[in-house]
Parts: sequence; structure tokens; C-alpha cells
Amino acid sequence: MKPVFPLILSAVLFLSCFFGTSQTKAASSSGSADAKQIVNHMTLDEKLGQMLMPDFRNWQKEGESSPQALTEMNEEVAGLIKKYQFGGVILFAENVKTTRQTVQLTDAYQKASPKIPLMLSIDQEGGIVTRLGEGTNFPGNMALGAARSRINAYQTGTLIGKELSALGINTDFSPVMDINNNPDNPVIGVRSFSSNRELTARLGLYTMKGLQRQDIASALKHFPGHGDTDVDSHYGLPLVSHSQERLREVELYPFQRAIDDGADMVMTAHVQFPAFDDTTYKSKLDGSDILVPATLSKKVMTGLLRQEMGFNGVIITDALNMKAIADHFGQEEAVVMAIKAGVDIALMPASVTSLKEEQKYARVIQALKEAVKNGDIPEHQINKSVERIISLKIKRGMYPDRNDDSIKEKIAKAQKIVGSKRHLKAEKKIAEKAVTVLKNEQHTLPFKPKKDSRILIVAPYEEQTASIEQTIRDLVKRKKIKPVSLSKMNFANQVFNAEHEKQVKEADYIITGSYVVKNDPVVNDGVIDDTISDSSKWATVFPRAVMKAALQHNKPFVLMSLRNPYDAANFEEAKALIAVYGFKGYANGRYLQPNIPAGVMAIFGQAKPKGTLPVDIPSVTKPGDILYPYGYGLNIKTGKPL
Repeated sequence: MKPVFPLILSAVLFLSCFFGTSQTKAASSSGSADAKQIVNHMTLDEKLGQMLMPDFRNWQKEGESSPQALTEMNEEVAGLIKKYQFGGVILFAENVKTTRQTVQLTDAYQKASPKIPLMLSIDQEGGIVTRLGEGTNFPGNMALGAARSRINAYQTGTLIGKELSALGINTDFSPVMDINNNPDNPVIGVRSFSSNRELTARLGLYTMKGLQRQDIASALKHFPGHGDTDVDSHYGLPLVSHSQERLREVELYPFQRAIDDGADMVMTAHVQFPAFDDTTYKSKLDGSDILVPATLSKKVMTGLLRQEMGFNGVIITDALNMKAIADHFGQEEAVVMAIKAGVDIALMPASVTSLKEEQKYARVIQALKEAVKNGDIPEHQINKSVERIISLKIKRGMYPDRNDDSIKEKIAKAQKIVGSKRHLKAEKKIAEKAVTVLKNEQHTLPFKPKKDSRILIVAPYEEQTASIEQTIRDLVKRKKIKPVSLSKMNFANQVFNAEHEKQVKEADYIITGSYVVKNDPVVNDGVIDDTISDSSKWATVFPRAVMKAALQHNKPFVLMSLRNPYDAANFEEAKALIAVYGFKGYANGRYLQPNIPAGVMAIFGQAKPKGTLPVDIPSVTKPGDILYPYGYGLNIKTGKPL
């Protein structure tokens, strides 16, 4: 008989989501009425301030030689917040080093904005995009996709939300609703749940509900979809050339599902979508004609997102200092274009790191005021945007600020919650279920080392080999495996040589981590070229050399794909191959992600991986062929498909 607890929990989650939506609609309705009254008493300057969300990642105080990470409030930053009455601030890793310090900083931010509380935001997606110095990171979206569990997604959103709330952070730019259907995507990859629209929508929706359950405003990103690109918008301007029909069927589907179920915010993508808007703009970078990206497009922001898809929440841009925007559009013009297009909040509208640069804010606000004055942006549109912002602040308990705990009480509460044993246990369990076994020929796994067996650990970077080493030492300490001898090899930018081969030959077991952002091995006549002697292709050439040496000397070898699972296609000859969907290792006495330890636990038979691929893995030697299809994964014991 199957246990009933999972079924009960599923029902509870379903009902809580359902009733949560009803209550949210009621709260939203009254919040909108209150917001309208508040906006009616605001000046234009106050309204425009609410529509700007700067960062103070680094700050150079008068007398300092260079900008430093802003970890505590100072009079200069507090003065700017009061002067411009910003609606919110985005926090980065530089700002949130420890739990105590973060609570003190967020408390000081809110004290600097006495009239209307700030929307304090962060990118805490889980996985490879996390900011908290002491928080729980979770294995990330593609790991959730591999585990296929709505409960895991809801729990991830809930626990991330609890930690953020305890820290005084009220807005999370998560979940990522991009469908990663392009293996060459350099920026999304494992940040996406899947290449499948249904799985992406389902897990994204439950993550969103988990965050909202903790009164965290959740932002879907990156609309209309950054998944099918091969350019990173941090560095260039991507283009998606699909038809409207295809975009509606695939890319827009997860966004529509979440919008229909009460999404708070949508974050834009700096991506060109000619099917929806083929308007051209003369680039300020080189004078060429470029297509207007979604962030600045009225046809996309107002016509598609507002009118066609029925989104009535807050639209926020992705960072406007990213090169996709910064290189081609002027600072002030980009902000005006975004607001004119129908965006409510301009994120990082100007790069200001000292009082000497303060005028950048003044110029942005002046440009917006001019646009309102000359009719380019109707004031009723500004009013509507600010009503949405205030309404969301009311809905998520930001306004009015009802937390009257002392700073001492806030810190004590946060220290009990952030990175707690309970959260770490949940993180570990979710990561272990996500590990996906792609090959296990000749029962290579699990490794069963004898006493004093020599294990060689190979990975690109020190923190990755340290994570593998630390996990093995913990297994020895807990007497799960016999005492072993460990050696490490970090291979970033290295060329495989005779000394490396000697280490492989002397080892009894080899664990190699592969880290490839964009899969581009050199293939000649259907064969991966291993003759490259320089270090330019180290990410694929070096681990393949380790694999071939291990095969030649008949050594048990396992390849662990650490980032995008697509790199598994470089190692067809390996007898054992697993994917863990996360590359962050071990540093400063803590695991930065649970993925590598989860993979090591599976390798030594201390966990039961149940992951199945959330994406197709195409062959690199036979273009057009799928090497490992969506849904593929093996039982580590039997070697049969799950």
C-alpha cells in the first residue's frame, strides 16, 4: 500500500494555492482602491521616484579612493533615497554578506524611506543565481525539472521566501519562466526548469506560489522569453526570429499560466522579437538600424502583455545597464522608452556609485518629466503605474510597514531561519533526488573503495574539487565508506600532460567534473578532435583526456556534468556519466550549492538518484541526432530506464 502523506500534502498545496488566489484577488481589489487614494495625493516627482529602482551595489564615499561594497547604510545613500523617493532598491551579493548585517542594512533602507516603504528586491532564484552570503541556495530550477516534483518546487519557493522575509527583503526576481530550448544558450541554461512548456509552467507556478505564500512579491522573467537565444543580453542584443504562432504556443505559455493564476510582477527581456515588433532604431553605438527590444517595445509591453495576455500587475525592466540596452540606447532615452512602452519600474536606470554621479538620477527624472509635459507619456499612464506599484506593496504587506519588531528581535528571528538545519536538510534531499544517471555500464557505479584506495578528484576550479573532497571526507567521518587517500587536479586553462596521466594511472578511482557553459567542441568527420594542444578548449579537451587515460589504464571513472547537461555529449565513451545541474562548490566553510555533494553521494551509493532529463541532449558528433532524450534517466542499481 502506498503512503498517503504525499497525496495529502499535494491536496493541501493545491487547496492553499486555490484559496490563496481567491484571497489575493479580494486583497488586490481593496489594495487598488487604497493605492488610488495614495497616488492622488502624490506629486509628479514622488510618482516618478516610485517608478525607479536603482542599485547601490558599490559606493565610494567622499575621501575613499574607489567604490566599496555597500554593506551598511551611510548618510550619502540615505540622503539620495529621501531626495528622490525611490520606490525600491535591488540588492546584490556585495550587499548581503551575513544575516546580521543584511537585517541591519534592510532596516536602515526602510528608515531612509519613511513615507512609502521600499520594495527591496534580489535575484534569489536558487541554484547558480543566488545572492545571500549565509542563506540556503537550493539546487536550482533545472534540478527541480529533473526531479519533476511540484512539492519540491513549492517548498523551494516557500523556504527561499521565508529566508528573504526574515532578512527584510520583500521582492524576489524569480521564478525564471524561460524555456531553455536552445542548448547553445549562454545565460539561461540550468536557470530554466526545462525545454518542455508544461513542466516549465507547472514548476514555475508552484515556485511562485511558494514565494507569495511568504508575502514575497514574485517576478516572472524574462518576458517574452530568453530561452531560445545564443547571445547573453548582458553583453549583446539577442534576437528570437520565431513566428507569433510558435511564440504563443511555446515561449509565452508558462507566462500566461502564471498570469492567469495571480502573478505579481513580470520582468522584461532585452531581446528582439520581430514577430511582435519589427520597429527599427538607429543604434547610438554604431549608427546601424536595430530592432527595438521587448523591454522598450509598446507593442510587446502594452499590446501583447497587457492587452492580449491580460496582465494587470507590475512590469519591471531587466537591468537597464546591461549592454543590450546600454550600448545602443542613451541612458535617459532608454528609461523614457521603457516607461512609454508600458513598463512600471525601470530597474537600475543609471549607474551611480558616488555623490559625484548623482546628477545621472536627476537627468533621468528630468527626461521623464519632459516626456510627461510634452505628452509623450500621458500622466494618467504614470498614475496607473504607480497605483499598481503601491497596490502590490499593500498586497504583499510592505505598505504600511507593519513590522514593529526591534532590530534586535529582527536579527534574532533571521538567525534562526536563514540557512537553518531544516532548510539545509530540505535542500540536500531535493538535490539528491534530481541527480540524473545517464550511463552506468559494467556496474561502474556505485564506487566501493577499499581502505586506503586512492581517489583522484578532477574539476576545473578549486572550489569544485574542494566540494567533492569535503563530501568524501564527510562520508569517511560518518563511516559510510572506508578511509581513502585523496588527491586533486584543477584543470581550468590547463593542457593535459604526462604528469597528469601519471596521476590518473596511480589512482584507483577517478571522479571528474565537467563544466561547459556553451557546448562547442571541435568535431572533424564526426569525431571530437582531441589533438588540440593549447588551452583554448580546456573545458572539453582536458576532461576528455582524463577519461581516455582512465579507459586506457582500466580505471573506474565517472564523469559528473556540473552545469548545463548538454556537455554530457562530449563523453560518449565514458562508462559512467551523471548530471547534477549545478557547478558551485565549497568555500569559506560552506557548500555554495548542494548539487556536487548530491552527485558524490550517488557515486558512492549513499543516495538514490531519481532524476530524468528535463531537456534533450543533442549529439555533438552527429548533428541533428538526440543522444539522450527528454525524460531519460537510469536506475543506478539496475541500469534500466526509470
